[in-house]
Amino acid sequence: MTDVLTWTIGRRLELAKRAELLRKELGELELEVARLEAAEVVFGQWAEATDGGRRPSGIVSPEPEPEPVAVTVGPGAGGMRVVPDRVEGMGLQALTSEYRRIMEIVAGSDGPVMAKDVAVGLGRETTPGKIEPVRGQLRKLSDRGWLVRTASGRYRPC
Repeated sequence: MTDVLTWTIGRRLELAKRAELLRKELGELELEVARLEAAEVVFGQWAEATDGGRRPSGIVSPEPEPEPVAVTVGPGAGGMRVVPDRVEGMGLQALTSEYRRIMEIVAGSDGPVMAKDVAVGLGRETTPGKIEPVRGQLRKLSDRGWLVRTASGRYRPC
C-alpha cells in the first residue's frame, strides 16, 4: 500500500516539475512569437512605404555633425576602467563614488561581509536582482586588489 502512495507522490512531483518547465518554455515561445509579430508589422510598414524596396524610403540623411567639442572623461569612459588595478599608495580617490561607498561599508564592518550586507548598507532591497550587481562590484574590487575574497565568499579590506 505504501509503495503505491510513494509512487503516486513521486510521480506527482515529477509531473509538476515537468509542467513548470513546459510553462517556462511556453512563455519563452510566446515572447518570441510576439517579437516576430512586431517585426512583421515593421517590415510590412517599410514594404508598403517603399513599394517593396523599389522606391526610396523617404528617410532624410542627417545634417553633418558640427566640430567635436573637447570633453573631460572620467572612469569608465573611452575604455577606461571603472575600477583600476590597485597599486601601492593608491587611495580611494581613484574609485568612483559608489565604489568608494562600498569600500567604506566593507572597511567599517566588524569582519568579512557578504554582498547582501553591502546591499543593505547601500540602502538597496535584499532581492536577488538588487544583490547580484553588488556581488559583481565586490568581485571586481577583489579582482583588482582592493578587497580580499574569503573562501566562504565574503569580502574584507586588504
